[in-house]
Amino acid sequence: MGSKPNFSREYPLYPIPSVGALIVHGERILIVKRASPPSVGKWSIPGGVIEIGETAEEAVRREVREEVGIDIYDAELLDVYDSITRDENGRVKYHYVIIEYLARPSSLEIKYSEEVLEYRWATLEEITTLDITPSLREILKKHREKIKTYMKLKNSC
Repeated sequence: MGSKPNFSREYPLYPIPSVGALIVHGERILIVKRASPPSVGKWSIPGGVIEIGETAEEAVRREVREEVGIDIYDAELLDVYDSITRDENGRVKYHYVIIEYLARPSSLEIKYSEEVLEYRWATLEEITTLDITPSLREILKKHREKIKTYMKLKNSC
């Protein structure tokens, strides 16, 4: 097999397709504190980059498994969000196109990886008081009612 192409997340040549999962259990959402740039130390949701040959839904399932050690089900597309970070000179330092899903955990036994500093299950109200990523803040603001409906209408594990 050939080697991987030269790929940089910092100052990329093109936007990077990514996924994220708002994992809902009852009235709480699983959030993780990021261990890597661009959002190191901020609370976010599990997710990451889509790999070649992988569908977005396959990627979100893999990323959740890799980051927090659980499987998800009942995945529902929530939104597509552009996360663009510029440096002090206005150059694009990071650009992710994030496909966000709502999902349910098949288990509550979290086994997080080195990509995660810590995790917690939090209510919508608790999350908004934390130091969260701009993309998570935007998704919660934009889709608050849809998230609440998802929490109430579907049974949790």
